[in-house]
Amino acid sequence: MSGPSDNRVSIVSGEAAAGYGFGHGHPFGPDRHDAFLRGLRERQLESRVLFDDPRTATRREVEWFHAPHHVGFVEEMSLIGEGYLDFGDTPAFPGIYEASRAVVGATLRAGEQVMAGAVRRAFVPIAGLHHAARNRTSGFCVFNDCAVLIESLRRRHGLRRIAYVDIDAHHGDGVYYGFAEDPDVLFADIHEDGRFLFPGTGARSETGDGPAVGTKLNLPLAPGADDADFRDAWREIETYLNESKPEFIVFQCGADSLAGDPLTHLCFSEDAHGLAAASLCEIADRHCQGRLVALGGGGYNRANIAIGWSRVVQEMLSAG
Repeated sequence: MSGPSDNRVSIVSGEAAAGYGFGHGHPFGPDRHDAFLRGLRERQLESRVLFDDPRTATRREVEWFHAPHHVGFVEEMSLIGEGYLDFGDTPAFPGIYEASRAVVGATLRAGEQVMAGAVRRAFVPIAGLHHAARNRTSGFCVFNDCAVLIESLRRRHGLRRIAYVDIDAHHGDGVYYGFAEDPDVLFADIHEDGRFLFPGTGARSETGDGPAVGTKLNLPLAPGADDADFRDAWREIETYLNESKPEFIVFQCGADSLAGDPLTHLCFSEDAHGLAAASLCEIADRHCQGRLVALGGGGYNRANIAIGWSRVVQEMLSAG
């Protein structure tokens, strides 16, 4: 780590993780990281945060969530360097296996620094790959760093109740179904109604399975939903989290829910991201000893990436 900080907020980023992308012209291009850095500079936040280098996750760590055959398939396709890892959204390229492990490692590093007390909160821009399932790639997401972090917090640190909160326009299906039967993984997701947007899941009736029925919260919104709709849904999430009393919060703050994204149809302003970040900092202080890791997630309008993600960092700094 290097650099001064007001309130011990770190940004975990480096070339390996920043390079996770699928070529210029693909919606998830490698220029998304630079868009985020521009947003930090425009808000004059660079000097107020700590910049921390990520590490690369081991294969064993990735397999805490993912099936070994899926990890092996990605490794093989990475060597081949062409083709697709799913049904046409996520192309293979030489080194995709290493880049995907770097994203997971960046997220694990953020969690480790927060748990160690080195920082109070952390933000990882190229992260939040919430569509990857235990056994497959999906929707630009090769390995699910969100889910691996949840497993790490439980295995390494003995935490029990971990909250995953997602405001990306797309439903966080990889996390939801990965822990659908686990009552200790709290799940709250505001997203565009799956009848209108990939991956087509996340109905309000999906509240968990088996012993976890009633422990998950899916809040789909209609295309065109705005900040007023977001605020109404957010109040429900605040109640849910305060009643559930998590020990750690993982926040996926995809910028594709802002108005003007080329792939989605929600119409939030940056104030939605600001409200969510400020609220989660307050809830983390109340229940989690302040422990919060935010992950960039989706977002395909570069200006929105700059605005949305830097606003989250700003609120994390302001919260102290």
